[in-house]
Amino acid sequence: MIKVLLIEDNNDIRENVVEILELSGYTVTAADNGKTGLELAVKALPDIILCDIMMPELDGYGVFEALSKNPATEAVPFIFLTAKSERSDIRRGMELGADDYLTKPFDDKELLKAIESRLKKQEIYQLFYGKSPERLNDAISKKDGLEQLKEIMQERSSRKLKKNHHIHYEGDRVLGIYFIISGKVKTIKLTEDGREFITGIYKTDDYLDVNIILSDVTYHDTAIAMEDTVLSFLPAEQLDKLLFLYPEIGNRFIKILTNHIREKELRLLQLAYLSVRKRIAEALVQLLNHHSTDSKNVKISREDLASLCGTAPETISRTLSDFINEGLIEKSTGTIKILNLEKLNRLKN
Repeated sequence: MIKVLLIEDNNDIRENVVEILELSGYTVTAADNGKTGLELAVKALPDIILCDIMMPELDGYGVFEALSKNPATEAVPFIFLTAKSERSDIRRGMELGADDYLTKPFDDKELLKAIESRLKKQEIYQLFYGKSPERLNDAISKKDGLEQLKEIMQERSSRKLKKNHHIHYEGDRVLGIYFIISGKVKTIKLTEDGREFITGIYKTDDYLDVNIILSDVTYHDTAIAMEDTVLSFLPAEQLDKLLFLYPEIGNRFIKILTNHIREKELRLLQLAYLSVRKRIAEALVQLLNHHSTDSKNVKISREDLASLCGTAPETISRTLSDFINEGLIEKSTGTIKILNLEKLNRLKN
């Protein structure tokens, strides 16, 4: 039987959540303040903890920090319950290392889904740092350890993001590395006049923010979901331990990082020396070859294509109209169909 600890000072909310969980088959222990909740967590060692933020005696942040320092409770999945919707409050909880948060009011489905998706943390923790690391050792010793690591990342707790959701901001303190289970992510920088410049596009099975293995102070770019996306996350502390124990993973990440650097250098050269027309042709070919699951269609908005090519959306519209007239592409909302890849390739050269 899965044990849940609920720490919530509001009587109505506490009773309602307890009822929902017990009807769903969970064994629930409840506390009406942070101090009592902390004591129960250490004593009962629950499988998952739900904790309000604003409480008397000891707030939710204090509870989480105390449990994170205790070896017996540091791996227990922890979900914040909060009535606050401000980004700074949510980000503080996630930066501390919490697994998730639920904003009040939440419904039964949201609550149960959050619990189910976070209960895997204990299993993954044991996989990486428990008494039986055989599976990880076996994975890394195989020929393609990075591919095996992807399978492990896919089993970790996942985070579902809607299109245009910000994953992190440039200058945020580095928390870890992301693996894209599904979807697409762009990284951007803003110019002095407020224009967006895309520094990278990442798709399913890509790692995001690999550069933190060389510099782990702050993120270099802002990361945004280009479509509905599911991410897995590996905290920087765990990544550091993996890189120390298994240099082969570090070597493979460095190769990925080297490719990213080469791509960015090539794009800078193109911005400096190629005409807008050639830059757009190059971008379409690269998107088709490296970022599309379709052999002919590229899914990208006019604004994102402009940010990728370092030009204005109006210029993108005029150039794409020229490409349509020349029989190179067809265009519908959010999708560009490549009709003549060979000629488009010649054009970019």
